[in-house]
Amino acid sequence: MPPSHHQRSLDEQNAWALISALRARLRHGKPPLTNTGIRLGDNGDVLAVAPDDAWLLLTTEAERGWAWPAHGASCDAISVDPLTQLFDLYVPLCTGPNAPQLVVAHLAQSLDGRIATSNGISQFISGPEDLQHNHRMRALFDAVMVGASTVEHDDPRLTTRLCPGEDPVRVVIDPQGRIGPEHRVVRDGPSRTVLLRREGYTSTALADHVEVIPVGSAHDQWLPISEILKTLRTRGLRRIFIEGGGITVSRFFEAGLLDRLQVSVSPIIIGSGRPAFTLPEVLDLDGAKTFDARTFSMGRDVLFDCRLSNPA
Repeated sequence: MPPSHHQRSLDEQNAWALISALRARLRHGKPPLTNTGIRLGDNGDVLAVAPDDAWLLLTTEAERGWAWPAHGASCDAISVDPLTQLFDLYVPLCTGPNAPQLVVAHLAQSLDGRIATSNGISQFISGPEDLQHNHRMRALFDAVMVGASTVEHDDPRLTTRLCPGEDPVRVVIDPQGRIGPEHRVVRDGPSRTVLLRREGYTSTALADHVEVIPVGSAHDQWLPISEILKTLRTRGLRRIFIEGGGITVSRFFEAGLLDRLQVSVSPIIIGSGRPAFTLPEVLDLDGAKTFDARTFSMGRDVLFDCRLSNPA
């Protein structure tokens, strides 16, 4: 056990630095920690040690250490302490056996289940806290993925401007080659951009940071989800964060290839527009999906973090 001079007061900045260190361990190909423990003492102090260059957090109260409580366990109520919420939300994404190869999707929706108006306007349904959450998620993953419609309507940069961390590789599912040099993910570097397209829809004269990769055959209406993941993983992109839109998230969900689903619900009613999910019809509630979900406060919004696979 390290001496007591390693003890220090925890704030949001160094708490995020510790979470980022867990992420860095995965980036460097080291085995994920399976017994990472975090607890805030009465005085807010923690003890942080770095065995083998990977952060392990221990409380000042229990210097023998302890295990992270039940990865993915449900919370009894919405977390109110910011630092506790920070650890509860992000540490399970960076520890456990599934951490090196994780697929997580996020959508922001209204109370009536809309992610955009009928003409595609979606900025910003959720508030600044959920926007910062998205940037943190980007920093914790190898790639951030969106569909072509999201790029066309929102023209996102898909960087980590709102938090410390490396920019992920930007991946756009663009079967018909709709995304061109006018969009920021193609125009702006240096972050790498990957455009996934059907055979026959390649492109030339794009910036050096852009790579066009054919997936599936020229006859596919949709790019095969399993082949998308296989293509990215062969290029070292194993941790994938899907940021929209609704059709893209729905197709990954229907294929059973999401480990976690995050839905941020904002207290507004749009009344019409694009639904969050487009899935096969069910005739009774026996066909509805239920989840082991945790809830987190994001300012005015509530984030549902749903575990779909084995604990991560």
